[in-house]
Amino acid sequence: MNAPVLKQDVAAEVPAGVFAETVTFVQHYTDRLFRFRMTRPESFRFRSGEFVMIGLMVDGKPLYRAYSIASPAWAEELEFFSIKAPNGPLTTELQKIQPGDKVFMRKKPTGTLVLDALTPGKRLYMFSTGTGIAPFASLIREPETYEKFEEVILTHTCREVAELKYGFDLVDEIKNDEILSEIVGDKLKHYATVTREDYPFQGRITDLMGNGKLYADLGVPPLDPAIDRGMICGSAAMLKDTKELLERAGLTEGANNKPAEFVIERAFVG
Repeated sequence: MNAPVLKQDVAAEVPAGVFAETVTFVQHYTDRLFRFRMTRPESFRFRSGEFVMIGLMVDGKPLYRAYSIASPAWAEELEFFSIKAPNGPLTTELQKIQPGDKVFMRKKPTGTLVLDALTPGKRLYMFSTGTGIAPFASLIREPETYEKFEEVILTHTCREVAELKYGFDLVDEIKNDEILSEIVGDKLKHYATVTREDYPFQGRITDLMGNGKLYADLGVPPLDPAIDRGMICGSAAMLKDTKELLERAGLTEGANNKPAEFVIERAFVG
């Protein structure tokens, strides 16, 4: 087996056609989750909700994975929220980064979790599990989201209570931001659930949708294709089950080139 690449090797050789950005902040939430921020290239443009390929030199070669950009399009730095996958080729190394280290980023963002892929509506649901909250971290801090929707509901389901903290930190950041707090007002609702510990809100989001508890807890009517829109990001099983529930309610899946009532992100981190 090759020896692990040293950190100075990461910065020493930048692959052609990519940005090499400097890590500015790292926060470890649990032994499975962390977030980090890095510098933003002056020429880099993206739409809130999109993802990009980021990577490191691993065993002498650049290794990339798709990561949703967790910061909004207006932010000066780029934020990412990551798992620490056991034996994950990239995350095994990425979780060791510290401020001052370099991370590679390809130049073209993409993705379906963008406001342009949805037809106009009144209420926007953002359904997420685990690190699937990342694109919504971008969108709930994007003023355009609140121009287009009267109500924004962010659902975040994790196995353990500690894994929910990133979502609560995001909501606190909005409340403590003088400009964003005024824009968001009371339009944002944050609905956090866990599946493996005692907590006021327990269960898979699909079960809570199916039995109506989600809507009862939030004080809103069940899904209505005339006014409700959805975005889904999470595990493969969660994507499939949530999609089925939305379609059963009469919502149609959309895309960048064909806006409709809900969209799904199928890019995965490994």
